Amino acid sequence: MNETNTALITNDAVVLGILMAILAFIFYTSGSKISFWNKFYRIIPSILLCYFIPALFNTFGIISGEASGLYTVASRYFLPASLVLLTMSVDIPSLRKLGGKSLIMFFAGTLGVMLGGPLVLALVGSISPDTLMYGDEEVWRGLSTIGGSWIGGGANQAAMLEVFGASKPLFGQMIAVDVLVANIWMGILLYGSQRREKINRWLNADNSAIKELEQKMETLELNSIQQKRGTREWMILGGIAFGITGFAHFFADIIAPWFAANVPGSEKYSLTSSFFWLVVIATTLGVILSFTRVRKLEAIGASDMGSVFLYFLVATIGMNMDLKAIFNNPILFLIGGLWITFHIIIMLVVAKIIRAPFFFVAVGSQANIGGAASAPIVAAAFNKYLAPVGVLLAVLGYAVGTYGAYLCGLAMQWVSDMFK
Repeated sequence: MNETNTALITNDAVVLGILMAILAFIFYTSGSKISFWNKFYRIIPSILLCYFIPALFNTFGIISGEASGLYTVASRYFLPASLVLLTMSVDIPSLRKLGGKSLIMFFAGTLGVMLGGPLVLALVGSISPDTLMYGDEEVWRGLSTIGGSWIGGGANQAAMLEVFGASKPLFGQMIAVDVLVANIWMGILLYGSQRREKINRWLNADNSAIKELEQKMETLELNSIQQKRGTREWMILGGIAFGITGFAHFFADIIAPWFAANVPGSEKYSLTSSFFWLVVIATTLGVILSFTRVRKLEAIGASDMGSVFLYFLVATIGMNMDLKAIFNNPILFLIGGLWITFHIIIMLVVAKIIRAPFFFVAVGSQANIGGAASAPIVAAAFNKYLAPVGVLLAVLGYAVGTYGAYLCGLAMQWVSDMFK
């Protein structure tokens, strides 16, 4: 990754201006009637550009995601606010009709990560046994932290670091592999979300439940589109979104330390993570509001404001991606690439068998690989009303992440020992 002192622009106020200008340019041109832009966006989805243009700025040293505090702002303030706005607008009874295929695809993704790590390590070790060592240290120890991240999240990754004892230099390299490979896959999923009809035909998927929910919510929005949307309405939405976000922060800062002090073993469930509680509380309160009259605020643009916040989060995630990192230690990135490829194959095979739509493939995968910060982004790329599905599956990932990653780490240790 870029060093924090090498970026051309380090002032976050300027970086914010650049990101917002990029987003404005993308949305302006994507709605243009000029034939060039119409043809361009039929090939390249706008949401993919919101992600990769900031990544290019970071890669070439114009800005630095590592030095910037904007991702922290986006993930801690705008993400929970968007979750409130998106969940309070959703039709929960209709969401339940999506059925159990979402859970099947989620656990298929988990299984793909758990099996993929040991199998890829065995393949690479059989070709080049030296690859299994990082100096005097066994590579599997570092790879176990990627397993924690790709099944659960940051807390699960930290747990694997403590359990298997990877060194800081090896862990730093694994973070680079994790971020680059996972973000490239997220970009592919965002692209695939705009090609879902073709993919669904290939999967022979039954997409009826998702289409029914999308049509119902879009009809509701169209029927209420004439309602006034002005300063008063936007301030009401902002007050609800950020008021609940502040409430969630307040209690997350109480609950997480309590679990850390009184139930230290709960760390394996991410219950000692403030971010975990922040997401859970914000989402839960949004769901509760969806059963009240507050849900009618969709008529004044609740989900639209939530989508704006999510797009800003997409841009800040992109600015943390350094495409040049792949050249630092290409073998490790090859392992990461093969590993996630196995995960993808498992997902597609299971989806083909149960005729699951690509939406469940994408969100089930991202709930594992990306977690709560990015799963709702991928879900919203299909339809903004489906973001809660990503949140719920990502929270499930936190719960099973430590167990799955621990078993994956033991299996990789066994494979590594075979080549000694």
